[in-house]
Amino acid sequence: MSDFAGMEELLQDFLLEAGELLSGVDNKLVELEKRPDDKNLLNEIFRGFHTIKGGGGFLNADNLVTLCHRTENLFDKLRNGELRLSPELMDVIMEATGTVRDMFGHLSQAVQPPPASAALLSSLDAVLAGKSPQAAAPAAPLPRPEAPAPTVPVVAPPATIDDINWDALHAALTGVPVPQAAEAAPAPTSAAPSLTAPPAPTAPPAPAHVSAPAAGGPSPQSLQKETTIRIDTARLDQVLNLSGEIGLTKNRISNLKSQIVHGRTDPDTVKALDLAVSQLDLLVSDLQNAVMKTRMQPIGRLFQKYPRLARDLARQLGKDVELVLSGEETELDKTMIEDLNDPLVHLVRNAVDHGIESPEERQAANKPGKAIVTLSASQVGDHIYIEIADDGRGMRPDVIRAKAVEKGLIDSETANGLDDRQGLQLIFMPGFSTKDEISSVSGRGVGMDVVKTNINRLNGKIDIESIPGQGTTLTISLPLTLAILPVLVVRLNNQSFAVPLSLVREIIPLRLNEVQRVSGRATMVVRDEVLPLRSLSTLLGWEAKHAPSYGVLMHAADNTFILAVDGFVGRDDVVIKPLADIKPKGIAGATLSGDGSIVLVLDMEELLTNSPSDTPGALFAKAA
Repeated sequence: MSDFAGMEELLQDFLLEAGELLSGVDNKLVELEKRPDDKNLLNEIFRGFHTIKGGGGFLNADNLVTLCHRTENLFDKLRNGELRLSPELMDVIMEATGTVRDMFGHLSQAVQPPPASAALLSSLDAVLAGKSPQAAAPAAPLPRPEAPAPTVPVVAPPATIDDINWDALHAALTGVPVPQAAEAAPAPTSAAPSLTAPPAPTAPPAPAHVSAPAAGGPSPQSLQKETTIRIDTARLDQVLNLSGEIGLTKNRISNLKSQIVHGRTDPDTVKALDLAVSQLDLLVSDLQNAVMKTRMQPIGRLFQKYPRLARDLARQLGKDVELVLSGEETELDKTMIEDLNDPLVHLVRNAVDHGIESPEERQAANKPGKAIVTLSASQVGDHIYIEIADDGRGMRPDVIRAKAVEKGLIDSETANGLDDRQGLQLIFMPGFSTKDEISSVSGRGVGMDVVKTNINRLNGKIDIESIPGQGTTLTISLPLTLAILPVLVVRLNNQSFAVPLSLVREIIPLRLNEVQRVSGRATMVVRDEVLPLRSLSTLLGWEAKHAPSYGVLMHAADNTFILAVDGFVGRDDVVIKPLADIKPKGIAGATLSGDGSIVLVLDMEELLTNSPSDTPGALFAKAA
């Protein structure tokens, strides 16, 4: 039962506004530690918290108002000079704002939050009375609201590409239902699962690999993705204007079509139709770009969460660390911003925990006492680059290689064959950790591999540069949006497949006499580099009907290889729709080509995982 019946819309508006205000307050508090005498900063913090308290009062959230009122009084004493800011006092303030965020989590589930802990309220009262905050006991996290027993989702059985119900898939992509036969045909005894899979035995929930920043785990609010977006009205006006122009052009085409149907096929009419179609094509492209811009949001809305994260962790570890942000105005697709949160949380925590030395180590190395971690974003062409850099101890590839061998992740022979860049990439292997002891912060070896997996899922890449003793820089490269994907369309057995164009380097012809056998595997030499030859039919588990004619030189999942296909259609920009209920291995989604046929979009990283290699004889066994 909702505690806010009839006020749901008002509650959602409050959570959106108050969440942004609280993030701003947290960041300003971090700044306040550097400039404790900045009256303007104190006034901004006071106003932000006062607004949150007012909104909570309007919703009759009395426990939220009580906590906000005490904290607001503390801010008032700070700005009036009655109190002096200290690290211990800031810890109490940060604990109060963290509890306010927990209360937002309860509100997001339409329930009134419980009161703040007596310990936290006592801490605030002690500070307001002029007593030392050190005497106050730390507050316990708020209890989580009780939730109904979770419904275990139905899990479809493992699927292959041959399990796809093509009629149902076409209906899902086009919105046109599949025609029903007058009499249903008898079902085969071993029917493949359709897009709507039958119930399967329930599976236990997967373990969570990325921990939340807060000690108590993610708040209920953090588990829900925002379904609203703020858009500049100028962008909406552009969409409206383009829609109007498209309507006028459509009317023009309809009029010309009517003239042609009635026999008017003179050159002027045909030329006018060609001009109108070209104009429509241009307008649709402009509309597509304008709609994409409505999904773009400043990445600063994500970045603003991390200064407090870095500050709290540094205090916990006894380090002096400043997180510097830049490029916050860089825009990225909203859905990608949401999916970047967990990877960036781990990378910032990793920089503070692993990258930055202890104060004693920095002093011995003649480094400044305050360590700097930089989080920046920039746009270059149609890609976004995010960098997390620190001025810490850096990483030594030889130590990482030795640690990977020690943990049994690779053998000594493989380790000795890795160069420095490949050695650094070992930190992304599942189970890798340089820490010998597990702590609440790190050491379990389930972090960086999850980061890389999440980045790859966004069609991005992550790279490392590190200089021992000077620091480490991790660079994430991402496309601007995942809504529209540039692809190369290839053919296999008369079926079209699409591969992300960002992975494609070139297309080369395949000839049997140029294919060589190395360690039993098919390879080709391209500009003095020996590259493995991987057949798309083998990766998919299909039987090849004839020998492949072309090879697509690709770089995916840190592998450079040649993908053998029957032919290719060309470049295209597609809107990907995920497959419902079942996801065959190696298929990221589907789209429609210009002629209405289905094109399956390949997930190359998944296809390459545990896939058999080809031999020259198997590749060209069907050659005439």
